[in-house]
Amino acid sequence: MKALVDLEESGSEFKWLRNVNYVKSYVADNLAVVVLEASGVSPPQVSRLSRALSDKLGLRVKVATSASDPKILAGQLLYPARILGINTLWLPDGTTRYNIRIRRRDTRYLPASQETVEKLLSKILKMPVKLKPE
Repeated sequence: MKALVDLEESGSEFKWLRNVNYVKSYVADNLAVVVLEASGVSPPQVSRLSRALSDKLGLRVKVATSASDPKILAGQLLYPARILGINTLWLPDGTTRYNIRIRRRDTRYLPASQETVEKLLSKILKMPVKLKPE
């Protein structure tokens, strides 16, 4: 949070952060995910913010704008890997889980290991997540 405030106050490049609500940050291994409530923020602005936070914190940082659709949120976190689809599995024990299908060749573009990404997505979406390379 302090890094976001410092970036906002540092110059005109991140003045748009004043109109953004901070939701929560998640950290696993060497990857941090910052979830913001933002409307009207362009992908290049989010990308520059991710790079600036990465430099400031010394971690790999992904910034996601909160969305009710899990496909949009997962797409922001997994970019540049492409999502083929998301399936909701209702298991026999009464629990549910998301299976996120990605291209097998895109696994090299994941921001961290597959286990780390699954752990972070599970925390963010509040439901178990399994990545399925196809």
